Amino acid sequence: MKQTFCGLFLFLVILVLLLPLILIKCDTKPKGIIVRLYLKNENKIIPLELEEYIKGVVAAEMPAKFHLEALKAQAIAARTVTVKRLKHFGGPGYQAVQGADLSDDVNDSQAWLGKADLLKKWGLFNYYTYWRKISRAVEETSGLIITYEGKPVDAVYHSTSGPKTENSEEVWGVFQPYLRSVQCPFDKHSPRYFEEKTFPLLELQSRLGLDTYSPSSGDSFIRIINYTASGRVKNIKIGGRVYQGKELRSLLGLNSTFFTCQISDQKVVFKTIGYGHGVGLCQYGADGLAELGKDYKEIIHYYYQGVEIRKLSLK
Repeated sequence: MKQTFCGLFLFLVILVLLLPLILIKCDTKPKGIIVRLYLKNENKIIPLELEEYIKGVVAAEMPAKFHLEALKAQAIAARTVTVKRLKHFGGPGYQAVQGADLSDDVNDSQAWLGKADLLKKWGLFNYYTYWRKISRAVEETSGLIITYEGKPVDAVYHSTSGPKTENSEEVWGVFQPYLRSVQCPFDKHSPRYFEEKTFPLLELQSRLGLDTYSPSSGDSFIRIINYTASGRVKNIKIGGRVYQGKELRSLLGLNSTFFTCQISDQKVVFKTIGYGHGVGLCQYGADGLAELGKDYKEIIHYYYQGVEIRKLSLK
C-alpha cells in the first residue's frame, strides 16, 4: 500500500513538471486568421492563429499580475496593432523580411513570447495561473479592435506616462485626433515612474560629440528651450547644439522625455518621470484605472479619444 501511494505521488509530481512541456510541444496547426511572425533570434517565420499570437503579446508586454480589465484593454490594443499590420487585411506586413507580418522585437513590432519562454519567465508554479489569466483576457475580448471613423487606429501604447500622456505629433510628427494628451495620475505604482541618471561631463560630451566643456561657461552649457503641451522636453540646448527631446532620450538612454537636468560637480544629472514615448494607452495607468473599478471599455475610451470598439470582420 505504501509503495503504491509513493508511486502515485511520484507519478503526479512528474506529470505536473512535464505537463507544460507536453502542452508546448502539442500545439496544433493554426487555423483561421494567421499571423506570420518573424523570430529575430532564430531567423525564421512561424505561423500563429491570431488569438494565440495576441496571448503571447499580452504576456510579453504587460505584467500578468495586472488587473484582468487592464489585460483585456492591452489585448484589444495589441490586436488592433496586429490587424493594421496584417497582409490578410491589406496591411504592409513586416517589410524587413519577405513573407512576415510582424516580428517579435518590441523596437519594430510588438514584444512576443512563446510558451517555453513564458515557462522560464514565470516559473512552473506561476505558469498555470498566469497563462489562464492571460488566456481569459484575450478570449473574453476575442476579435475586438479599436476603430476611428470605421478604420483600425494606431493603437500605440507604452509602460508609464507620468502626469500626462503625449500628443502623437510630438513623437512622430503626425496628428491623430484619437491620440490626444490626457491626465494620467494612475500609474504611480510603476517601478519606473522615477529614475535618476548621472553622466560625468566628459562622458556626456563624448556621447554627444561635443567640444570640451569649460566650467566658466556655467549653466549656459545646458538649457531646456521649450516643452510639449504635456510638459515633456521638446528642444534642449547642450554645448551650443540644439537637440530634440526625443533625440536626446535615444542618445543617452533616458526613460522618457519628461525630464529635468542639472549640472553639479562636473556631472549632469537627469531626473526622468515615466517610461516610454508616452502616447496612447499607458499600461500602468490602465492597471491603476482597473483598480479603481473601470472596465476595459472605459480604459480604452480614456486613452484613445472618440474611438469605437468593434468586432473584427473575418472576411
